[in-house]
Amino acid sequence: MPFNFRAIGLIAVLFPKARIIHCRRDPLDIGLSCYFARFHDELTFAFNLVEIGRYYRDYERIMGHWRRVVQNRMIEVQYEQLVADPEAGARRILDFCGLGWDDRCLKFYETERAVLTASNWQVRQPVYTSSIGRWRYYRDYLDPLIAALGINASDLDRPDDTLARAS
Repeated sequence: MPFNFRAIGLIAVLFPKARIIHCRRDPLDIGLSCYFARFHDELTFAFNLVEIGRYYRDYERIMGHWRRVVQNRMIEVQYEQLVADPEAGARRILDFCGLGWDDRCLKFYETERAVLTASNWQVRQPVYTSSIGRWRYYRDYLDPLIAALGINASDLDRPDDTLARAS
């Protein structure tokens, strides 16, 4: 969720043994996803590509602070790598949390529990890769987002820029 990172300080104080999983993703794919999501009116930044880019840059700045403060209590997981190798990513997360492996981790989509997120329909599907690099289909319309993110537009022509930009 777009605001979860703002609770890290509170989590760190209230739950000193808590493990924090920070999932990163290509900022252009995140921006596009936010723009297309039907968020409620409280997320007004999500209706404007420039504001999405500004919000993302503020998020990055704040996460830089939390990386320094919580250090070994937070793991960063790159979405694109997790999707490419779900088992390795899940094992890494579980190891970080001190939990044992369970084969059901790879069959998360079979759960019957309620899911209350904007991507609730995605949780009911196996891992897929179609959302990686999705921004490329909309490239002609994303100049405001690209500029607000501080990305050099000429860098977008490189063949594999996703992870380089997101890390």
